[in-house]
Amino acid sequence: MKETPKEKKIHQNLMPGQLSIDGFLGADKRQYTDIISADQAELDKLDLTAKMIADRLEYFTEAAFESYAGSIVIDEKYEVDYDSFRGKLICPFGHSGVYRKGLITLKNLENSIEICWTPLNIHLIREHCFFEGKGSIHRLEPASLGKAIF
Repeated sequence: MKETPKEKKIHQNLMPGQLSIDGFLGADKRQYTDIISADQAELDKLDLTAKMIADRLEYFTEAAFESYAGSIVIDEKYEVDYDSFRGKLICPFGHSGVYRKGLITLKNLENSIEICWTPLNIHLIREHCFFEGKGSIHRLEPASLGKAIF
């Protein structure tokens, strides 16, 4: 199916150098809509929703951001660190609002799975079910997320 002008603009925004240096697609050659569909199917298999994951990531992000003390242990199971950077990012899908730059790192102390995400990742997952393309620097695999944060 042919892309609409809006879909073309979104795809362009996801490319390197548009809204971020590295972009959001990595080495993934699929259309972003195909990436979203595949990740939604994976979530369905895992019996998870994008909202469940986004809510959980936001919980850890807010707790770590408010700590001001480097890494903290949350719920006696998760070691979380928030590195804040100057600047803000906007949603490549055209939603209004800005998202602070930062990198949150979580280590599940029970299974040693470690993941990293940005505040923008939370929005992209919650509102668009977009976990970024394969090979993207901030790609989050739904299965790994499920094992790490629940």
